Amino acid sequence: MKENKELVCYCMGYSREDIRQDAARYGHSTILERIMAVSRAGACNCAANNPAAH
Repeated sequence: MKENKELVCYCMGYSREDIRQDAARYGHSTILERIMAVSRAGACNCAANNPAAH
């Protein structure tokens, strides 16, 4: 998991900065697309993985 970054997805360890860099590189965020696909599939477990939820 990435340390010292504000995580957006606790399942896959992606931060806001990761998404910004991905969007700058590809013109849109492929990371955000992946996060949304996992969430739609019901495979997201960010609520349980988020340390603030404990």
